Amino acid sequence: QGQLVESGGGSVQAGDSLRVSCAASGGSSYDIGWFRQPPGKEREFLGGCRWSGRPYYADSVKGRFTISRDNAKNTVYLQMNSLKPEDTAIYYCAARHSIKLSDPSSPKDFDSWGQGTQVTVSS
Repeated sequence: QGQLVESGGGSVQAGDSLRVSCAASGGSSYDIGWFRQPPGKEREFLGGCRWSGRPYYADSVKGRFTISRDNAKNTVYLQMNSLKPEDTAIYYCAARHSIKLSDPSSPKDFDSWGQGTQVTVSS
């Protein structure tokens, strides 16, 4: 089913911006989703990008996070602006390997996962 590799995480200050990437190799990654998991908390859906290139977002990050896709590079990006300490988490991308009508937003909707990249925001 292919492999997903996240990159671009790091430590930033509150108010900064950061872009994390999800590179897909092998298989057919039609829809890509972004999640995060803060320490001691459940995994949270942030948004995704359909195979058509259309992004969609959770209300909690709408207007602050932007998802885009470069099919030539098989890469989906998560641009995060105005970062806050509560954005500190491990950020994961996930792929759905089949074409379906609905926008995937639950972890169970996805078939494969990356290893995650740490984002730390200090005040």
